[in-house]
Amino acid sequence: MNIKSTLLTLALVLMFINAFAAKYPKREMRAVWIASVANIDWPSRAGLAVDMQQEEMIELLDLAKAYHMNTVVFQIRPATDAMYWSRLEPWSQWLNGEQGKAPDPFYDPLQFTIDECRKRGLDIHVWMNPYRAVFDTARSSVSDDHPIKNHPEWFVKYGKTAYFNPGLPETRAHVSSIVADVIRRYDVDAVHFDDYFYPYRIAGKEFPDQDAFELYPRSYQAKEKEDWRRDNVDLIIKQLHDTIKSIAPHVEFGISPFGVWRNASKDPRGSATKAGQTNYDDLYADVLMWQEKGWVDYVCPQIYWHIGKEVADYKIIAQWWNANAFDCPLYIGHAFYRLKADSNYKEWQSAKEIEKQIKLNRKLESVGGSMFFSAKFMRTNPLGLKEQIQKKQYRYLALPPTNKRIAQLDAQKPVNTSLSLLNDQIKLEWEADETSKAFVIYKLKKGKALKLNDVRKIIAVTGEKELLLDISKETDPSKHTYVISSLSITNQESNPVVFE
Repeated sequence: MNIKSTLLTLALVLMFINAFAAKYPKREMRAVWIASVANIDWPSRAGLAVDMQQEEMIELLDLAKAYHMNTVVFQIRPATDAMYWSRLEPWSQWLNGEQGKAPDPFYDPLQFTIDECRKRGLDIHVWMNPYRAVFDTARSSVSDDHPIKNHPEWFVKYGKTAYFNPGLPETRAHVSSIVADVIRRYDVDAVHFDDYFYPYRIAGKEFPDQDAFELYPRSYQAKEKEDWRRDNVDLIIKQLHDTIKSIAPHVEFGISPFGVWRNASKDPRGSATKAGQTNYDDLYADVLMWQEKGWVDYVCPQIYWHIGKEVADYKIIAQWWNANAFDCPLYIGHAFYRLKADSNYKEWQSAKEIEKQIKLNRKLESVGGSMFFSAKFMRTNPLGLKEQIQKKQYRYLALPPTNKRIAQLDAQKPVNTSLSLLNDQIKLEWEADETSKAFVIYKLKKGKALKLNDVRKIIAVTGEKELLLDISKETDPSKHTYVISSLSITNQESNPVVFE
């Protein structure tokens, strides 16, 4: 009976541990999009003084940490322009009010953001748009060195926007050269493309790519033009993947597609939705094929609807993507921006909608976390969102996921660790080599085994090489042991080291 009781007790303990780990995973994507197009998130307006631009970015990164995020997705190429120093494309108009105008005094916003992310132990994914060239052809600032001035034959106008013509090989070559330039010069964790492939349809207007179709038909017939368009997008995705892997095989290539791949009414493989436009039929993005062929390292469908929405139910769509992951890391895009007290949908009148969505994600085997649109809503904290998720779903810190689709790099463990007391503070210090991107600090009760799979033991994730803690009953070093590990460039965790 004693053996049976012991085994039963162990089984119950294991069940509790597994349930807790499922509720609060140690590794989970928690990202926020920082949109620069039209000054959605950063900078708050074009032409801000450099010190104010930097202060705003620091504020957003500090808020990401306060919300227990671990990744930012920073839009550095909103419309064939640059939020970084580039020889290939002009400075963005949304930075300084005039396209081609550099910051004065000069600084590189991307390098600044990378440096500030690294200090905080945040991953940074650089977000680019593939085809958008001029946001508004009637109103946008267009500099003399913009590609549309030097190569007008590469572009077409659709609605108020100018786009690279997806049917031209020159388009693929140019976009690939932009990506190659960025990953050669900047220490980024991922390259991220969003849902703007072929643009969303405008009623009654055909996308003007007939000339390109006739010039480069690649054996497609007139009746197969939509297949040709999908092939155009397939070609650029494959070329971007190959470009990234040839230069930096440890850098991820992620896609954030529109939430619905295809409606089941068009294809039995599709979801039980009635979306007005879809990836496959309207944006010509066959995301499932990219996942299956290994051309992308993660996908993050933008499921910007609530649970129970009649034509596009968050739950149904999330379950569909979960069932169609093809062993590709899968995250879900959520809509911070829909949270409003006066929303037309009662579901969005409470921050609990986001909480419910995160809770649902954690029940889906292939879903590894979330991304949120967009960063400025962390400032406004709609409907007490911060307190809601901090209290429940994001109560504890989580490390960014690892990704088996990229080349893995290991980190050496920290060295020369020390713990000292300074007045009323504990000072933890350490050293590390270039294999370490960030550090994880754990706090355990004295005498307890070094089991570091419990998120409750993580007290900090940082890129700095020291940490100060106020001395209290909760931190007293005579009662607690402090432990540190390194995270590699690809988020592999090193062996732990105990502070003595």
